Amino acid sequence: MSSPTQRSLEVDFFRGVVLLIIAVDHISGSVLSHFTLHQYAFCDSAEVFVFLGGYASAAAYTALATRRSAQAARRRFFKRSWEIYRAYLLTAVLMLIGGALLMLLKIDSPMLRYTEWPTFLARPVGLLFDITTLRQQPYLSSVLPMYSIFALAVPFVVPLAERKPVIAMFGSLLVWLAALPLARALPSTYAEAWSFNPFAWQLMFVMGILARVQPVSNDFHASRTARWLTCGAIAIALTFAFFKLFLETQAPPGYLKQNLATLRIVSFAAVAWVIARAVYAGWIKALAAKLPGVVTIGQQGLVCFIAGTCVSLVLDSALRAIGMTHDQWIGGLAADALAVGTLLWLAHFWAERKRTRVERERKRVPLIKGQPVPAHAVNPRDR
Repeated sequence: MSSPTQRSLEVDFFRGVVLLIIAVDHISGSVLSHFTLHQYAFCDSAEVFVFLGGYASAAAYTALATRRSAQAARRRFFKRSWEIYRAYLLTAVLMLIGGALLMLLKIDSPMLRYTEWPTFLARPVGLLFDITTLRQQPYLSSVLPMYSIFALAVPFVVPLAERKPVIAMFGSLLVWLAALPLARALPSTYAEAWSFNPFAWQLMFVMGILARVQPVSNDFHASRTARWLTCGAIAIALTFAFFKLFLETQAPPGYLKQNLATLRIVSFAAVAWVIARAVYAGWIKALAAKLPGVVTIGQQGLVCFIAGTCVSLVLDSALRAIGMTHDQWIGGLAADALAVGTLLWLAHFWAERKRTRVERERKRVPLIKGQPVPAHAVNPRDR
C-alpha cells in the first residue's frame, strides 16, 4: 500500500467509510444502514475499525521510530492512550447530556437507559466514579477504553510482530482463547463485563498490526494460490450473505460480538481478503482519490468518532420524537444525509484547523543554519 513511513491513502479511506457507517448504523430508520456490512456478513464495522486501528497504529509507530527513535514512538503511544481515555470521558459526558435531553424532551427511546442518565440521577457521584474507573461505560463510549489499552500495548506488540510474527500471532490467539475467563478481571459493574472484551478483540488489532509489518508480497498476490484463496473467500462471503438475507430469523446474541466469536472472524477474513485483492488491483486507491472528503474523515478519526456518536444519538432521537417509522424512508434518508454531511464538514474544518496551527508554529520557530525546523519537530502531535 505504502512505504513504511508514509500514510496509506486506502487505510484512511476505509477508516472514513467505517466512521460514516458507525454513525448511520446507530440511527433507527436509516436507509443507508440497510446496505452496510452487518446486513450481509456475520461481522460489521467494528471488526473493520479495530483491524484498521491496528494497521494504522503499526504504521504510525514504525514511521515515528524510523524518523526519530523507538523511545519517541513509545512516548507518543503512551500519550495517545491518555488522549483516547480523555476522549472516552468526553464521549461519556456527552452521552449523559444526551440522556438528560431525552428525558427533558420526553422522547420515548430505549437509548435513554444506555446513556446511563437514569443511573446518574440515582447516584451521580458513584456513577461518575464508575465511569472514570471504566466500571460503567455509557452508550457508544464503550469501544474507547479498549482502544486506550491497545495504544499502551502498541510499543510492545509492533516490535515483536516485526521480529517474530509467528510468536505474535500465536500469543494473540492464546489470549483470545482465554478471553472469557480473563474478562472477569476487568473493572465492571455489569454482569456481562465490557461491551467489547479487549482480551478477545486484541486478536483483530494484532491482525491489523501484522498486516502492516508483514504485508502480503506482490509475488504471492500474483500467484495461483492467491487466486484460489480469492475464489474461496468470495464463496464464503456469498454463503454468509445468503444466510443473513434469507435464512436468519433473529439477530445473533450479543455475546458473539462482545467476545469476537469464531464465526465473526471467519466472516471478516473472507471479506478482508477480497478487499485486499481490490487494493492490490489499485481499485480502492482510484476510488479514494475521487472521494477526498471520506479520506479526510479517516485522517481525523478520533474527533469524527466522537462527533459521529453525538450526531447519531441526536438524529435517532429526532426521528423518534417526530414518530418516524422504518417505513418512512424519506426521514431516514434525510437523517443519513445530515450525518454524512456533518462528518464531512467537521473533518474538513478540523484538518484546516490543524494545518493552520502547524503553519503558525512554523513561522515562529527559529532557523537552524539557515534551514527551517522540519514540520514533525514543530508539532509531532499532528503527525
